[in-house]
Amino acid sequence: MTKKFYITTPIYYVNSVPHIGHAYTTIAQDVLARYKRQKGFDVRFLTGTDEHGANIEKSAAAAGVTPKQWTDDVAAKYKELWKTLNISYDDFIRTTDAKHEHVVQAIFEKLLKSGDIYLGSYSGKYCLSCEQYYNDSEILEGGLCPVHKRPLSEVHEETYFFKLSRYEKPLLKYYEEHPEFLSPKIRASEIVNFVKSGLQDLSVTRTKVAWGIPVPSNPQHTIYVWFDALINYVSAAGLGTLLCEDKAEHEAQLKQIKADKFEDLWPADLHMVGKEIFRFHTVIWPAVLMALGLPLPKKVFAHGWWTVEGEKMSKSLGNIIDPAKVAAQYGVDPLRAFLFREVPFGQDGDFSMESFKNRYNSDLANNIGNLLSRTLNMAAKNMGELPETIEGDYKLLAKSADVEAAIDKAYDELAFDKVLENIYGFASDLNKLVDEKKPWELTKTDPEAAKAVLLELAACLRKVAAVLPSEATTVLMPKACFDGFFFNPCRISLDTLRVEEKRDKMFAVAFFRSCLILCAFSYRRIPKTADTGL
Repeated sequence: MTKKFYITTPIYYVNSVPHIGHAYTTIAQDVLARYKRQKGFDVRFLTGTDEHGANIEKSAAAAGVTPKQWTDDVAAKYKELWKTLNISYDDFIRTTDAKHEHVVQAIFEKLLKSGDIYLGSYSGKYCLSCEQYYNDSEILEGGLCPVHKRPLSEVHEETYFFKLSRYEKPLLKYYEEHPEFLSPKIRASEIVNFVKSGLQDLSVTRTKVAWGIPVPSNPQHTIYVWFDALINYVSAAGLGTLLCEDKAEHEAQLKQIKADKFEDLWPADLHMVGKEIFRFHTVIWPAVLMALGLPLPKKVFAHGWWTVEGEKMSKSLGNIIDPAKVAAQYGVDPLRAFLFREVPFGQDGDFSMESFKNRYNSDLANNIGNLLSRTLNMAAKNMGELPETIEGDYKLLAKSADVEAAIDKAYDELAFDKVLENIYGFASDLNKLVDEKKPWELTKTDPEAAKAVLLELAACLRKVAAVLPSEATTVLMPKACFDGFFFNPCRISLDTLRVEEKRDKMFAVAFFRSCLILCAFSYRRIPKTADTGL
């Protein structure tokens, strides 16, 4: 039986258009999804949009449209960007989907009935941008929001509370027994200390926000956007069918929506989030799951933030990076490669076009691209078609097994920078082999030795192609890209280039795709004076 692998991005809040930070999280999960599929896993990759709350009302009103029109428009922009970046998601959930709203309401009523949710009133400091109340200990000097550094509002309202305080000790126990849950380790102490400081019950409804999911038993209240949003991970996984009291109805619904059985898919293997929402996913969300008697996700990983030229991204500074523009000008794969080579995954990073161009030129054009270009050109002149496999004592080809093992380990640790480091390092070794052996000279003095060098280079390039985190699963390539080379990938079968160990055909596809990409790299080196127009 094929093993399931369920991964998620956060669902992105639609108060503004997507930017490089949103792309970063989503590409990371896409890279992981593709890797796991290559390893034979049945991957379920979920992303989507968070569409309720006061900020959406405010943005829609400013634009002169209804909240529904606003959310439809921005959600479409996310889907368009994921299409541009070739994100291979399996499901895109919106919190305005009827199936999601049904699950949220059912969970709310279930917890109300169990006593985990109760009606009360609240007075305190509130940040509209965060859509969150803050305790006195969290508020900055001058009564400022700890995130947005803006004055907080004094709010008084009737509200339903979730008994978060009930789960303080169970959470601490879970963290201790499942150390991999809080990832990376540098973020774990922050969460543990926060919970140890004492948890207060969480306000989970609003009476002054119309754009939200109504509480079924008290529709004057709408459900707090964060309580609503976190439930997407189980509503998308088919929990709604299990909430049916009638077993026959459950099976009928399951068949109708062609869904996986919830119990086969849940718990999620990995929630990938930005560090700013780590607390929601590692305190509130697991507490809600505990209240429901459901298993917790196996891991929640928080990555860092991106700045631009040393400055925080903001509309006022005009420095928000549009990933679609970068991809359109330089290609999707170079963008992916830069994001995950420039900074160790989990840490903060800085995006600059100078750094992007330097990485593009040094890692891609001058290293891998140059390697492919001169290997294929020399092979075209001296060898004819390459065999599928080679035999003999080839040191670098033997080393490739160790490189693949190191890459597998890096993927398992979500160390995407190490994945690329190993790929680029191996390519550098191959370039050194070319420089040392000088096959262009050997062809004149020892043709068989030259052939051996070229065979090893080509075989190793297949290995490199197989592990490149390429963005495409299908190949669209103009024939002209390969004019002058010793074979035309447009006319060759996938099986012909299948690599060793009987790998999936996706490896062969990756090789085709990589050839195109790498050829482009070798001929499209970015001049230092290039005007990016971004």
